[in-house]
Amino acid sequence: MSQKVLITGSSAGFGKLTADTLIKAGHTVVASMRDSEGRNASTATELQGKGAHIVDLDVTNEKSVESGVARAIEMAGGIDVVINNAGVGVAGLQETFTVDDWQRLFNINVFGVQRVNRAVLPHMRNQGSGLLIHVSSLLGRFVLPFFGPYNSSKWALEAMADNYRVELSALGIESVIVEPGGFGTDFIGNAFRASDENRISSYGEFAGAPDQMISNFEKNYESDNAPDPQMVADAILKVIDLPRGERPFRTVVDGLGMGSHIERINETSDEVVEGIYGAFGMAGMLRIKE
Repeated sequence: MSQKVLITGSSAGFGKLTADTLIKAGHTVVASMRDSEGRNASTATELQGKGAHIVDLDVTNEKSVESGVARAIEMAGGIDVVINNAGVGVAGLQETFTVDDWQRLFNINVFGVQRVNRAVLPHMRNQGSGLLIHVSSLLGRFVLPFFGPYNSSKWALEAMADNYRVELSALGIESVIVEPGGFGTDFIGNAFRASDENRISSYGEFAGAPDQMISNFEKNYESDNAPDPQMVADAILKVIDLPRGERPFRTVVDGLGMGSHIERINETSDEVVEGIYGAFGMAGMLRIKE
């Protein structure tokens, strides 16, 4: 069944690939991005030529989100699915990121998602159905050094998505998570660095450790066996195309061998949560109302 889908962060990476993939599959796509008539004009024109509706939307600005979501509903004749894909990474020693650095990151990766969800949920509640897809990361389930604030933002996103799953299940609205591993997108190139130069220099030689680790990671993405980012777009399409009530809460997408370990974490977590909710007589809240 064709769905009306709004995707944030569609100018590049997973967002652009997902928009293209969903259009080809017959879904109605509203691709949102910043500055669609300026620096992202070529991408906007390309996606529009393939059949996407284009909306200017900045997840860090509440008015932009509210007007963008309203415009998306108007363009598509409603919204069935929101893919919260917009996000940014960081690289550096955690101590060297100032509070302002953390706020900048969370304003996109966490608060931006809440802005979008708040803007679209009244519409979904009125129609008695909907699907929120949150693009997280394997780093939303374990931490790697030198990605500290990013790790934290994805852990926060996972908690947000899980709480929405529980609170919205009785209203016929699903909240799910897609957890990509490392892929050769523009993630590293767009990641921002810590701003406290004095604190960085105080680490001496160890200050270069983040760049060394990132350099090693990038070699994996440049090899002949590098995982294809299309895997993520295909996984999102599969989630959307599954019948309501049969969509998994978490979907792991990885091509570097870490995915099976994360799936074990997820399976254990599911068992624990089921047990706790069952003990409180709340197990029904973990399942979507048909």
